[in-house]
Amino acid sequence: MNRVKNIKKEVQNLDPAELETFRKWFYEFDAEAWDRQIEEDVQTGKLDDLAEAAIKEFKSGRCSEL
Repeated sequence: MNRVKNIKKEVQNLDPAELETFRKWFYEFDAEAWDRQIEEDVQTGKLDDLAEAAIKEFKSGRCSEL
């Protein structure tokens, strides 16, 4: 937890330009991590039940295409 506290302190001390650069980097970093997690969940079948439920709802007419 000490590392997180140190990171928080460093982020709080960034000037506005550095903070903007950090925000952009972290957004991209986080999005890539999210994409990897979703891809892993798809490959391991963790989302199969949700997909089947959504298809069932759609076929029953309880929702519509976007």
